[in-house]
Amino acid sequence: MGPAPWDQGGSRKHLLDAIDASLRRLGTDYVDLYQLHFDDPGTPLDETLEAFDVIVRTGKARYVGVSNILAYRLARAVGRSDVLRVGRFVSVQPRYNLLFREIERELLPLAQEEQLAVIPFNPLAGGLLTGKYRHEQTPDKGRFSVEVGKFREIYQDRYWHKRQFETVEKLGDIAKLRGEPLAKLSIAWVLANPVITSAILGASSLDQLTDTLAAVDLQLDGELKKHLDELTVEYRRGDAIL
Repeated sequence: MGPAPWDQGGSRKHLLDAIDASLRRLGTDYVDLYQLHFDDPGTPLDETLEAFDVIVRTGKARYVGVSNILAYRLARAVGRSDVLRVGRFVSVQPRYNLLFREIERELLPLAQEEQLAVIPFNPLAGGLLTGKYRHEQTPDKGRFSVEVGKFREIYQDRYWHKRQFETVEKLGDIAKLRGEPLAKLSIAWVLANPVITSAILGASSLDQLTDTLAAVDLQLDGELKKHLDELTVEYRRGDAIL
């Protein structure tokens, strides 16, 4: 949020300054959920947790959560909260989609056991799970285009590989057989996991929301869910093989 070292991370100074700045920008007295966007290994967990507790106790946020965190770090945070007798994280915001399922191994079981809300981002893998991209093309719009700057490299590294495109093609065939848009099917799969609370959707136009919002009403039958799980099981074991 700024050029100085104390303008970022999970330090007490940054968190207390940042919540005040957020409330000023929003023109409100409090927010319902205040999340740490990235885990900060450089700051002691106790300091971060105690700062969040101050934020909640002073009424500036009703609840606090965390995003982009490893399961072992989240488990430590929950444990340290109990030891310190401060407020716990109530939510976790991980990356999750048919092409990235690693969180099923440890993070989701932890969230279920500790009753943490799970609100994943990237349910369409940056748009790859819409089926609109081809491996040989150079997109001029979207997460994989030059216009998004450094995010292009991040998303290209995550998903722009032959392995993923072959999987998307197979998923597209299933979607066609079912008579459903691939985007709708992909988000419905995310929501079908009982540990998932909700999914964070992104769109550059209203038209893109037609299929994605409709996913909430699409109930996957057991056979279809199993088929999608089996087709993408390799993405539980690791990210892209480069």
